[in-house]
Amino acid sequence: MSTPTILIKSGRVIDPANGVDRTADVLVAGGKVRQVAPGIRVDADEVIDAAEKIVCPGLLDIHVHLREPGHEEEETIATGTAAALAGGFTSVACMPNTHPPLDDATAIEFVYRQAERAGHCNVFPIGTITKARAGRELAEMGQMVRAGAVGFSDDGDGVADTGVCYRAMQYVSMFDLPLIQHCQDAGLAGKGVMNAGTVATRLGLPGMPAMAEELMIQRDLVLAADTGARYHVAHVSTAGGVELVRQAKARGVRVTAEACPHHLLLTDEACSGYDPNYKMNPPLRSARDVEALIAGVVDGTIDCLVSDHAPHSAEEKELEFLYAPFGIIGLETALGLYVQTLIQPGHLDWPALVALLTHRPAAIIGRDKGTLSPGADGDVTVIDPDGRWRVRVDALWGKSRNCPYDGMELPARAACAIVGGAVKFGPKV
Repeated sequence: MSTPTILIKSGRVIDPANGVDRTADVLVAGGKVRQVAPGIRVDADEVIDAAEKIVCPGLLDIHVHLREPGHEEEETIATGTAAALAGGFTSVACMPNTHPPLDDATAIEFVYRQAERAGHCNVFPIGTITKARAGRELAEMGQMVRAGAVGFSDDGDGVADTGVCYRAMQYVSMFDLPLIQHCQDAGLAGKGVMNAGTVATRLGLPGMPAMAEELMIQRDLVLAADTGARYHVAHVSTAGGVELVRQAKARGVRVTAEACPHHLLLTDEACSGYDPNYKMNPPLRSARDVEALIAGVVDGTIDCLVSDHAPHSAEEKELEFLYAPFGIIGLETALGLYVQTLIQPGHLDWPALVALLTHRPAAIIGRDKGTLSPGADGDVTVIDPDGRWRVRVDALWGKSRNCPYDGMELPARAACAIVGGAVKFGPKV
């Protein structure tokens, strides 16, 4: 089946990888980007009017939980990728803490098959660092690389054993793929359910200190410097963590980091009502941490933005705060939240935000995505920068409803998502 010729007219084309920010047309044909120029004249199968909208490379989220296999009642690859499209994401990288985990080549191949069957957006699986995510024995990384894994993580748990982590970095350095660490010292975090501090004390809830994140980052940076491995800090949440990454980059360590919308927007005060939808891991931190994260985004210490989309069933999230699982859904709200927290206050302009959501995350996982260069894959996102909308959790595309933003008005949203030269969300879909 041939893909249509699509002409996207008169948009503000932002392609940070090529330094482009101008009004132009974008021609997509044969599944590829063919031309970016003003006034393209062609007999296209589909014409999309992008006047007063932003046209950019397809957005990429490299930290998503799709729950399949094992918890299909919370999300599936099909429903999660539908949610991704609605959020403007044409590609996602999915974390391996499924049941069973993605710890061998067969599991990686399964994700690709399910994604192809769903036919929504691109899905790039991340394999586990250790077998069964148990933290003891390295998984068969080489076989997973051959099957298409784009990185390795035991997300949900940090690799506690220093020797195991050191050998894992030695191993991943052979493939030039990132080791993605959930930076949390389990001994320090204990049974904490929110940020350790005055708010946790007032609420009578056990806390997770910032030091639990920072000590693991510090240890891992020493290992990364020794091995030369590519090391990626998942969902950094503390001021100290940001500063450690900043200093390591200055020393030449191959480290990258990501941040989530909730850690840029909310503080631990949000937990005061004991609403489990504000229970995250890593937890919501202090106002000082939020300020440091924003500063890290602005100065480039933080390399990309992610959603950490983490679906849970209503039955689980309706438990009391102490016992409910960590995490919220985020694919459909991420873009609007980033505009609200970063663009509207003047921290970033649109080209800077688009870079954090396109070619910069693509470089971390080593995928040839995030650009509108001629010949690039025909993945394009059209954004309505003035498309105000109110979050209605019951109307979201994903399966789960664990979202703290119900009723919130957001300032922007995706208007169209094109994947491989086919419109998957937006006009006529």
